[in-house]
Amino acid sequence: MPSAYDVAVIGAGIAGASVAAELAASARVALLEMEDRPGRHTTGRSAALFSKTYGPAPIRALSRASEAFFDAPPEGFAGAPLLSPRGVIYPARGDQLPALEAMLEALSDRARLRRLDAAEARALCPLLRADYAAAAVLDDEARDIDVAALHEGFLRRLRALGGDLICKAEATSLTRDGAGWRIETGAGEIRAEVVVNAAGAWADLVAEAAGVAPVGLVPKRRTALIVAAPDGIDPSPMRMAVDVEEGFYLKPEAGKLLISPADETPVSPSDVQPEELDMAVCIDRIERAFDLSIRRIEHKWAGLRSFVADKAPVAGPAPDAPSFVWLAGQGGYGIQTAPALGRLAAALALGRPVPQDILDQGLDPADLAPGRPGLAA
Repeated sequence: MPSAYDVAVIGAGIAGASVAAELAASARVALLEMEDRPGRHTTGRSAALFSKTYGPAPIRALSRASEAFFDAPPEGFAGAPLLSPRGVIYPARGDQLPALEAMLEALSDRARLRRLDAAEARALCPLLRADYAAAAVLDDEARDIDVAALHEGFLRRLRALGGDLICKAEATSLTRDGAGWRIETGAGEIRAEVVVNAAGAWADLVAEAAGVAPVGLVPKRRTALIVAAPDGIDPSPMRMAVDVEEGFYLKPEAGKLLISPADETPVSPSDVQPEELDMAVCIDRIERAFDLSIRRIEHKWAGLRSFVADKAPVAGPAPDAPSFVWLAGQGGYGIQTAPALGRLAAALALGRPVPQDILDQGLDPADLAPGRPGLAA
């Protein structure tokens, strides 16, 4: 006989783990992962920063609503703080000053930002070239996220509440079975009243397998490299630096430097690997902005960031199948929004109101709805 659940969550990355842990408090939950371990493709490749100034307005609202969880997670969730001090500066060349001023105008009402002159920017990120940045914006509330601890905390909470994590369980077929679903997986057949589609870059493919209209999800490759810091320089106290128009970033990482060209190359969902051209572009952009001469790449990888047209997440019941609930399209913001977005998606999956503390941050759930205008059908 197939295993029966109230909710089957497809995808055990940070999105699936967070919503499954929330659902397990009041429902019998199966968390299905196609790989042999959770978080292999995106969650496990994230260089996540918690920043209330990063992303479009719905993302910023979800990040603000997630802050209390990061600062005080449930007892036993993690053995150490989930956030640690970092801070980020957004340097701008002279020709980018309009973008810098626009950033300050758009975000200063919800975050404590400060405009820096060139000397102040270099004091916080000494590797910046003296002739590069004309000014910068400082967000000293930004913090590093312990991604592994956050992800494992959600998985631990799921198991403690009686939920099942099933790996090597790719959903190959989803068939409506009365009011619920019959799901064929690599680990056998699962029946569930509700399906939550948290399959990341594969979410549109899961929808199509279920006969549900896709939302126009576009997976995009992002490249990251680890390189050594210059001799005699400890990068640990430095702020992260992100180009004000997001053309690159540089982040201290365990005594070395994590760098990226902030590329967004559309790709098919797959186990992506870094391309030589993207790595060359990365090195060129970083060397133009920083006093670095990169001769060796110590580690390299690529991850997937999946977007819909307006770059806001997709969360809520499908218009053509109310028992099929979307949780996808988080782009590069899925880690920092996971606590609030997981709670929101769980409420929608169970037919409950969106938590008031999330609404209080200015989020309109209609801005995340899979049936909103502008999404591909």
